[in-house]
Amino acid sequence: MKLHELRAAEGSTKNRKRRGRGTASGQGTTGGRGMNGQKSRSGGGVRLGFEGGQMPLYRRLPKRGFTNIWGTTYDVINVEDLNKFEAGTVVNQKVLEEAGLVKQVKDGVKVLGEGALNVALTVQANKFSKTAIEKIEAAGGKAEVI
Repeated sequence: MKLHELRAAEGSTKNRKRRGRGTASGQGTTGGRGMNGQKSRSGGGVRLGFEGGQMPLYRRLPKRGFTNIWGTTYDVINVEDLNKFEAGTVVNQKVLEEAGLVKQVKDGVKVLGEGALNVALTVQANKFSKTAIEKIEAAGGKAEVI
């Protein structure tokens, strides 16, 4: 068997319907849309999620939650992640972004006290947890709120 001898399996492919090509084409006049009604008209059809007047699913389901438009969302980082920096480094938001530790900063960076810190650093962030401040100072560094 050669490449030019290959054929699709019998009945696996069909020709597409060429609509609106006259009555003899088998899909003429109405073009396969039927006679009357909303779906037969140009531009006709119902909007997404419409269920024929029945109460749609997105309105039947209960709504939950609340979005606080004045809320603040911090990008969180743990103390143990700061071990990758050399001693004496000033660690701020820009340095953290370059190191790939924070991705998308919305309202600032918050440092949490998970893990241990072995390097003396000056950490500048918007917020610190109490344990994070204790661990940074215990390692000989400084925690500065900006």
